[in-house]
Amino acid sequence: MAAPPSAPVPRSPFYLRRPAPGPQCSWGMEERAAAGAGCREPPGPLRAAAVPCFGIFVHQDDILPGALRLIQELRPHWKPEQVQTKRFTDGITNKLVACYVEEDMRDCVLVRVYGERTELLVDRENEVRNFQLLRAHGCAPKLYCTFQNGLCYEYMRGMALGPEHIREPRLFRLIALEMAKIHTIHANGSLPKPTLWHKMHSYFTLVKNEISPSLSTDVPKIEVLERELAWLKEHLSQLDSPVVFCHNDLLCKNIIYDSTKGHVRFIDYEYAGYNYQAFDIGNHFNEFAGVNEVNYCRYPVRETQLQWLRYYLQAQKGMAVTSREVERLYVQVNKFALASHFFWALWALIQNQFSTIDFDFLRYAVIRFNQYFKVKPQVSALEMPK
Repeated sequence: MAAPPSAPVPRSPFYLRRPAPGPQCSWGMEERAAAGAGCREPPGPLRAAAVPCFGIFVHQDDILPGALRLIQELRPHWKPEQVQTKRFTDGITNKLVACYVEEDMRDCVLVRVYGERTELLVDRENEVRNFQLLRAHGCAPKLYCTFQNGLCYEYMRGMALGPEHIREPRLFRLIALEMAKIHTIHANGSLPKPTLWHKMHSYFTLVKNEISPSLSTDVPKIEVLERELAWLKEHLSQLDSPVVFCHNDLLCKNIIYDSTKGHVRFIDYEYAGYNYQAFDIGNHFNEFAGVNEVNYCRYPVRETQLQWLRYYLQAQKGMAVTSREVERLYVQVNKFALASHFFWALWALIQNQFSTIDFDFLRYAVIRFNQYFKVKPQVSALEMPK
């Protein structure tokens, strides 16, 4: 989660290992790679253009030299002494720097360096494929290249939103429409299994085997977490939420609003992939609370959710929808919001162990676990409309 005024960075995770200076790394979008227990997402039928792949390593604590080497490759016509840089410090997993020569940043290259040990959390090769897939559908900026521990992409003009913005009906309508658009990508093709359970099990196993002995007393016991994870899978798997192509990390700073074009675009695709529709929406609703100053009083009230969901469903279906359809999605979304709390709490425990970024990950994990247990009785009692 780090963001330029227009192009924030998200929670980042995996280290993409490649051979030294590679000419072109072509990620064919029709590939179907099997991840773990068959949960890796096939990126789609479109063939993407090859992405340049440079054998350059950028040091996290001294980004500029490596970033300028990349700029020499990507913008050889720029004079080194004229290159300006801007560091963005909002991110809590990646480090991000913008490189440009014109004050208006019309041509600006973002250099994103992956966080320490984030390979434990994200498949970076899959991220590149998802980046290209979304770009092919007009939903992502240009991806300029990858390098040993990061990637470079186009600066997306606009404003990175905050919790105060995504509550505005004018803006949350645009967000609902954009999410509906992404969710229809390959909606008619054969879909793989949702990634949720595979990823959560991987995170839980890591916490149990490598982090458990040092867990704070404020964190639930491993036995409790294991029991809750089993309950979530059993309970949520019965809800029949469709599996669609999801962003999976739609926090405020990952949404860019371009007022001149009147639309929003999503950025940062580390966690993108096929997942439950209701998880993607419920996860976004949880992000109304913010990240640095978390306040769940900002979680959208029922009326706001119903209006948001109606915008979403009408855009997805291309027609008017019934109150029953909206109510059904409302129940699914609020139940899957529980899984979102659990997922990011486990994620934060792992980050607390390995990340070098100045952020209180342990406190964040405790906040998410506390909210999970607080709302679970009320949410689990919700019933699907007859």
